Amino acid sequence: MAAISTTVASSSSPALNHRMRSPTFRCSTSRRDGRRAAPLLQLAVGGVTEILRLLSPKKQRDEAKAAEQAPSLARSVDDVIRILRADYDRAYFLTGEFTSDIYADDCLFEDPTINFRGRDRYSQNLDLLVPFFDRPFLKLENIEKGKNYEMNFILATWCLRTYLKLPWRPLIAIRGTTTYDLGEDFKIIRHAESWSVSALEAVGQIFKLGYVEVDETKRCHRHLDRRTWDLSTC
Repeated sequence: MAAISTTVASSSSPALNHRMRSPTFRCSTSRRDGRRAAPLLQLAVGGVTEILRLLSPKKQRDEAKAAEQAPSLARSVDDVIRILRADYDRAYFLTGEFTSDIYADDCLFEDPTINFRGRDRYSQNLDLLVPFFDRPFLKLENIEKGKNYEMNFILATWCLRTYLKLPWRPLIAIRGTTTYDLGEDFKIIRHAESWSVSALEAVGQIFKLGYVEVDETKRCHRHLDRRTWDLSTC
C-alpha cells in the first residue's frame, strides 16, 4: 500500500467551512439528498448487525473487551489528529485496528444506515465485518481541525475500496467524510460518517457482481469509473 499523505488544513477548506456554518451538522440526514437510509433499511441493517453480534463467540467478545491498550495521551486536538492518522494508516474501518482510548465510553457512532452509542459496541461491529473483507484499502485524503462555538471537531475525508468474501465477489467503493466531535477532555464523543452515495446505493453494491482478474488494480479502477465516482487515486 502506498504511503498515505494527510494535511491539517486551515478553516478555508470548503468542507470545514460548511461544518462550521452548521452547528447541528449531521450525516446527511436530509431526505432531499437521498443519502440517509429509509427507516426500513435502517431497521434491517441494525437487525442483521445485532444478530451477528449475538452469534459471535462469547470468548472472542470477552477477550476483545479485556484487551489492554496503552494510554493514548491525547491532551490536545493535534494529539487526536496524530492518533487518527495512525489509525487511518492501519485502515481501521476495514481492519478493526483503532485506538479505542481516544473515544468516550458512550461515544455516538453514526453513518447513513445505522447509529448507536458505545465504544465497545463499535469495536464488536468492526470485528464482525472484518472477516468478510478481501483486499481492503482505505485512503485518508485530508484531515483538518475546527471549532464550532465551544466544541472542537476534526473532519476527515477518505475513500475506501474492498471486495467482499461472497461467491459473486462484490466490490464496495465509497468516498466519504467522518466528523469527530471532541469533548472537553479531548475524547471523541461523536463519530459521524457521511457518504458520497445514498445508503440504498451503498447496500446495493453488495448484490452486484464483482471482477476476478489477474490485473486487479486496473480492473477495479475501471469498475469504479463505470459508477462515475472519481476514485482513481485510491
